[in-house]
Amino acid sequence: MVKMTHPHTSASGDPKKAQLRMVAWEITGSCNLRCLHCRASATDEPFPGELSTAEAFKLLDDIAAFSKPVIILTGGEPLLRPDVFEIAKHGVELGLTMTMGTNGTLLTPEMARKIKDSGIQRVAISLESVDPKKHDTFRNVEGAYAASLAGIKNLREAGVPFQIDPTITARNVDEIDDIVNKAIELGAAAVHIFLLVPTGRGKELEEEEIPPAQYESVLEWFWKKQQEVPVYLKATCAPHYHRIVRQKSAEAGVKPPSAELRPGQTHSLNTMTRGCLGGISFAFIGHTGDVQTCGYLEVKAGNIKETPFEKIWNDSPYFNELRNYDNLKGKCGACEYKQVCGGCRARAYTATGDYLEAEPYCTYTPKSLR
Repeated sequence: MVKMTHPHTSASGDPKKAQLRMVAWEITGSCNLRCLHCRASATDEPFPGELSTAEAFKLLDDIAAFSKPVIILTGGEPLLRPDVFEIAKHGVELGLTMTMGTNGTLLTPEMARKIKDSGIQRVAISLESVDPKKHDTFRNVEGAYAASLAGIKNLREAGVPFQIDPTITARNVDEIDDIVNKAIELGAAAVHIFLLVPTGRGKELEEEEIPPAQYESVLEWFWKKQQEVPVYLKATCAPHYHRIVRQKSAEAGVKPPSAELRPGQTHSLNTMTRGCLGGISFAFIGHTGDVQTCGYLEVKAGNIKETPFEKIWNDSPYFNELRNYDNLKGKCGACEYKQVCGGCRARAYTATGDYLEAEPYCTYTPKSLR
């Protein structure tokens, strides 16, 4: 089980209390697939301006000097970067928890062994359907499903823990139960469902976003499913799941999961945190060094080639604005669950042009507005 120190977050806007817990680092924009929902609009062409190996090492050095977050090596397709395992090993040597997000199609037995040897502690693979044709259509490459399943088998044989990360849209929402069950059958450690945020190529799927009422029912089903299965289920880019967990736990008379720690306690990668973590305990670093709250909210807080990452994290007015939940507007600002949910800031920005506005895909009415 991967263990890590769980930092606390604060609603005060005090950067000293907004401890970095997780970084998604897009180490390349190149990819061998053409997924319909791709945030990065990745292609197989080289991207100018990507961080060199030396710059990548320095970034990890800078992060490890003030925090020990989980680092997610992502892309594009991170396995297309020739120095990916050098980067991973360097992070491990610095005491960072290194993980990877991949489409799974390049996971040969040799590649799986290299992942194991590099010290990467978990790999996330996306499966958008249990129907090979539907998955391949979503990925825009024939044979992608079979290649990903072969890659999962190779990870399993190499002893590398993995999780399944489907992106949920109108085209596969009726398959969620099947996808979760398939992940269990494959031996996954977790299933993280991603609710579509229409950015990058995903803008073309905007009409395939599930409507708010169905969104709510999916999250309620997800909570119920968690009570029935042996794997950890997490809803990503769906912050109001954290409200639902607390509502359903109260109805069931059980204590909701807590992110608070007792002295000396540590958490695994399977931990209950908060809804929107962007700029609060999570940051996204693009392949050319741009720093954002997340990959879906395309507002730049700085660039690590120009400003040290720690300074961006601590001093960005943008990040500090998001750390004070009293800055939230509309019903998000009035909501009694804003400390644990916060609404999707990327979805608010896409819908209104203001990342502090109310989450447009939430059906809940706060008590103060009833």
